[in-house]
Amino acid sequence: MAAMLCENCSGQYHDTQVNQSLEISCTLLLIMFGKVFLDFFMLQVKQKKVKVSFMGYFCISLALLDFTLLLSISFIFYFEDFALWGVRFTKYHICLFTQIISLTYGILHYPVYLVAGLDYYVTIAQTSQFPKRAQRLLYAFAVVVIWISGFFCILKVPIYEELEMQNRFSPYQCPLYASTQSYSVSCAMVLLVGTALLACQKEVIAMLLSVRVVSFASQPVLMFSYVSNNSGTCFKRQLLTRLLVCFLGTWAPFVLLQIIILFPGARIPAYMEMNVPWLYFINSFLIAVAYWCRCHHVELTEETWSTDPFVTWKFCFTPFNNENTEPADKPGTVIVIC
Repeated sequence: MAAMLCENCSGQYHDTQVNQSLEISCTLLLIMFGKVFLDFFMLQVKQKKVKVSFMGYFCISLALLDFTLLLSISFIFYFEDFALWGVRFTKYHICLFTQIISLTYGILHYPVYLVAGLDYYVTIAQTSQFPKRAQRLLYAFAVVVIWISGFFCILKVPIYEELEMQNRFSPYQCPLYASTQSYSVSCAMVLLVGTALLACQKEVIAMLLSVRVVSFASQPVLMFSYVSNNSGTCFKRQLLTRLLVCFLGTWAPFVLLQIIILFPGARIPAYMEMNVPWLYFINSFLIAVAYWCRCHHVELTEETWSTDPFVTWKFCFTPFNNENTEPADKPGTVIVIC
């Protein structure tokens, strides 16, 4: 009787663990579906006529890689246990593939942001037009090299072995990697934005209080009538104020989200943390930094303002009290007048 009870307990325990594994697979599948939808949604709603950049190519590659992962785990989830090209795939490969992706995403934050920052620093004030075909090939090559390097490091270094050992401890669990790089980048961004706001708080408040909604060329526009009373104010300080207004005017919800996540010390798995909206948020921040660092070398041309797919930086370089404004090039263009 005791033996029969023990067998029943063992069977119930096994069924519970299998159900838990199935729930984990379903959760990963739903999360990846939502992430892929968000990735392609951001790629669809962004401005189309923008300059080619490394970050733009990397965002496309990330969306395609997420889509490939979604197809893979969906296929495995549907067929559960099958062999392909002599390799047997089971539902545990859903966790394995997600772990590899998480580890790879987690170590790519620093190199991607560094390359993107250098790209904007060099090209944002570029006077000579680099051949577009060669530029596209260079960006595509850089993206491929970064992805290959990331996967190579993950599949070779001991960090993957440690995560694999954690998974062997309980085959029904799926430990996922949370990136320290992303956490440190979030902390640095919140700290820098907060410091800039404290340094320019008077100018930012005065500028926001002076905003008015007016009609221009049959379109509603925002008009900032604020003029600095201090004629000796540094140009970079004025520019920093405008950069903050433009950046926070678009990405303030993301900044608040970062504060909410960082305050309790929450850690998000790396496969969720690196996504297209997050990369475009970082992209705008890097562009603002590049504009501020190279403000005296920026060419005031229309091509210069087509760098960011979500933020219009032209406002930052137009003079205050500009009464001579021209109609928009096409209907629907948002104009910000100082």
